[in-house]
Amino acid sequence: MADLLEHLANWRPFKAVVVGDFMLDELVYGDAERLSPDAPVPVLQVERIDRRAGGAANVCMDLAAIGATVHAIGVTGDDATGDLLRDELQSPSINVDGVISDDGRPTTVKRSLIGLAQHRHPQKMFRLDMESRAPLGAAAVASLLERFDAAVANADVVCLEDYGKGVCTPEVCREVIARAKALQVPVIVDPARLEDFSRYAGASCLTPNRSEALGVAKSLGLAEDVNVEQLGAALHASLDLDALVLTLDRDGALLIERDSPPVQIPTVAREVYDVTGAGDMVLAALAGALAQGASWPDATRFANVAAGLEVEVFGVQPIPLERIHHAVLQEAGSLRGKRRTLDELMLEVTVHRGEGRRIVFTNGCFDIIHAGHISLLRQAATFGDVLIVGVNSDDSVRRLKGPERPVHHEDDRVDVLSEFESVTAVVVFDDDTPMEIIRAVKPDVLVKGADYDKRDVVGADVVEAAGGRVELVPLMTGRSTSAAIDRIRAT
Repeated sequence: MADLLEHLANWRPFKAVVVGDFMLDELVYGDAERLSPDAPVPVLQVERIDRRAGGAANVCMDLAAIGATVHAIGVTGDDATGDLLRDELQSPSINVDGVISDDGRPTTVKRSLIGLAQHRHPQKMFRLDMESRAPLGAAAVASLLERFDAAVANADVVCLEDYGKGVCTPEVCREVIARAKALQVPVIVDPARLEDFSRYAGASCLTPNRSEALGVAKSLGLAEDVNVEQLGAALHASLDLDALVLTLDRDGALLIERDSPPVQIPTVAREVYDVTGAGDMVLAALAGALAQGASWPDATRFANVAAGLEVEVFGVQPIPLERIHHAVLQEAGSLRGKRRTLDELMLEVTVHRGEGRRIVFTNGCFDIIHAGHISLLRQAATFGDVLIVGVNSDDSVRRLKGPERPVHHEDDRVDVLSEFESVTAVVVFDDDTPMEIIRAVKPDVLVKGADYDKRDVVGADVVEAAGGRVELVPLMTGRSTSAAIDRIRAT
């Protein structure tokens, strides 16, 4: 996974084109604590309605979240819902000029009724689909392909998201694949649930799930109980793909490349909350990794991690690149314990801030841990959600305390601090002060002992200029490392 980590460390913006079925997801939330008096069905007392980009529109959002500039190519109805969908997509990173209006069809809407009973977590009760599956007419196809030609000329990758709503007709799929291949732009396809995948022949990659793949077994002359490796190999060969990524839910994914043996890509066990959007995320993540020059195995690993994060959240929610990067580091074992480099720390801080957590910072030598240190850390942790502790390196301690200090090596000091539940991350600094860390992190709260005057706290001006604050906490009388060392020497 070293190559994938290098690609993530050097991730660059890229350009993507998304073609497919654009739809609006409506989440109707409410209480479902009583049954209807006229039928044995729950009553949903509506409290709010959330609208989110769904289908190919969600792929656009996922791509934008991992650094893409996206051209959206698709169709909506000539209706108010289509305008709402465009509003949801409106972003400096997403160009919706290629989403045409067709007065002969409605905008696809998936309306989920979500009840909250007995104050528990939201649970889908029912879903209403408002859509047309009629194939696009000739004029709409011509207009869509014209917009595709304008967009693909500068693209790094094309995503074809087929939900079977009539946009990705055999003609559209074949033309998109052929025109992109002529420009040497890879095309990754998330297929619809069909009995025949021939419309996707020649694509760079196909990403069916197990159920979708089994649905075409008969058309390939295979038994319904065929094993996934045989099924994947048959699909790969029949469609002349560069790669096939067969997603297998909790079993990860099976990757089949041209002239290579199948590779099983495992996934980390996660608590599945909602599988909605997982396929969209796989498509977007594969496209992003491929645009960075990643190999198919590394791109599949990246997509696997991203999809795992997606199923942990409710509904379709784009997962930021930093969060995926952090999860890849964890899966690769690169993040061991709580010690972080400054680069690793900044990635983690970005993830925490993106999820609304308050960052607290304190620092010290922490040479011989005593009750005063524990009191400081315990108090510091109360000011926010994430406590970062800066620790002077051995060289830094020697400059500050003299040649006989520290008593304990910096690795040992970090290990001890890492065992405290109140501490989220530990970072070692080699300068006399942690100013570099404070400038980078800009914590919401900077904590020091009350023996300091606020004017003398290193980094106080940086923190306050960024809108944070400094907290001086009471110290425990008579507790210090120097005092402990003196007592030891006196015995």
